[in-house]
Amino acid sequence: MPGLDASTVQFTLNDIEVGARLAAALAHHARTAGGAPIACAQLLELGRFLDPKDAAMDRAELLGIGPKLRFVADFCKAQGYPNLACLAQHPATVRALADAAAGREAQRQAVAGFDWSPLAHTLPDYVRAARAAVPARLKPRKERPAEVAWYAYFSAHREACKSITSADKRELVNLVMAGLDPETALRRFLDAKAAFAGTD
Repeated sequence: MPGLDASTVQFTLNDIEVGARLAAALAHHARTAGGAPIACAQLLELGRFLDPKDAAMDRAELLGIGPKLRFVADFCKAQGYPNLACLAQHPATVRALADAAAGREAQRQAVAGFDWSPLAHTLPDYVRAARAAVPARLKPRKERPAEVAWYAYFSAHREACKSITSADKRELVNLVMAGLDPETALRRFLDAKAAFAGTD
């Protein structure tokens, strides 16, 4: 099954909603931690702490964080801000900057020294525009119909799903809830899993 080009994967509404929460969490971290990096698992916990009643954040999984961080990076680029996503210790960002430690530190210091107060006004407008750009075919589903759709696909494609464990089901259902068909959800999940392979 061919992989997906992460740079061209269409954002879902879930990517946008969780990405916006992570942007706010990263700005909070930048203000309080002086540009120090943050592990993705800790970033998710911070996002939940800052918005404990948000259902999308509550369901967010570590393996699904990549597109959310790309949303953060795209937002920062569009606004001319330093890249908040550089603080997150995601395998893809670590690899991209592995040979540029000085550049990575400069990015983090730029993030730490930036006044993030305008984000409270610019982020909601950006989110509204991003939501409007999501294709109508990516219509969110409720959890139960998404589970049924995923199980039907899983049952009919045992070979393609042979590496999927019971622990993987939550993120796959998240992707189907976000409007992806099960086959695309599987491809996106396997690409994310591969990105984390061999990392802590």
